[in-house]
Amino acid sequence: MENFLLQRELTISCSRTERGKHMQLGIRLHDIKKAPLEERLAIAKEQGFLCGHLALSKLITEYPVDDGALTPGYAMYLKKIFAKNDLDIAVLGCYLNLANPDEGQLAKITHRYLAHIRFASLLGVGVVGTETGAVNEEYKFEEKNHSDEALDIFIRNVKPVLSYAEKMGVIFAIEPVWKHIICNPKRARKVLDAVASPNLQIIFDPVNLLDISNYQDREAIIAEAIGLLGDDIAMVHIKDFIVQDGKLVSVAAGTGEMNYEQIIRFIKERKPYVHVTLENTTPENAVQAKEYIQGLYDACQI
Repeated sequence: MENFLLQRELTISCSRTERGKHMQLGIRLHDIKKAPLEERLAIAKEQGFLCGHLALSKLITEYPVDDGALTPGYAMYLKKIFAKNDLDIAVLGCYLNLANPDEGQLAKITHRYLAHIRFASLLGVGVVGTETGAVNEEYKFEEKNHSDEALDIFIRNVKPVLSYAEKMGVIFAIEPVWKHIICNPKRARKVLDAVASPNLQIIFDPVNLLDISNYQDREAIIAEAIGLLGDDIAMVHIKDFIVQDGKLVSVAAGTGEMNYEQIIRFIKERKPYVHVTLENTTPENAVQAKEYIQGLYDACQI
């Protein structure tokens, strides 16, 4: 009986090792129902996810997650419980404002990024993820975010972070967002070229490139992103959107207006085993969203 159970577990493991037939589909872990960390990871495995987006401060409540808490022992603990549930950590999220105009706050933010990069190296996580900030302390949209000056500020402030990422062997991946400094594919390409670091890559979230002003051009925007950034995309975020009260509202995949054909084809043709994490799911629709995206991937002919 013991041998049978072992063989069964090995069979399940081998099946998961096919990793979704070459797309490793996961979830933003703090979107799983609130529970202790180990319970949330068990739920992710039970629901069939293969990886997770780990945002320490949003996911872990039972232990501190400040910079001083991120010890090698803590990393080893997390590695063990993720491995127990056969889950990759797709990205260690650290979504702060590298263009904060307050020098004291910027120093703290930079230190936080360095701590996450060090912790990622201990965890064996390849990617630390970030958005690209705003030119104000409140981290909110203003027109100046889209200026050349804002882009220069971000490039200047990201360089020391990238220098450390290179030393630690970690990818630092930026996520373009319409409201932020890197708001479109062209600006993302400018940053990649200006910094010219092999450790700077892109988190591709198509919906984050959209706004009420441009969402009707989404097919062209997605095509431009793939054309300009495709080789530098380290992972993909998947969600959907609806239009509500004159604004775009993010929702789970398959419940809004997105057409995923371009995105799925890009993943299947060019990104074998890439981590793809769902966002804006609820505990009630996460499995449905997963099955929807996996179905599109399986049906895609290349």
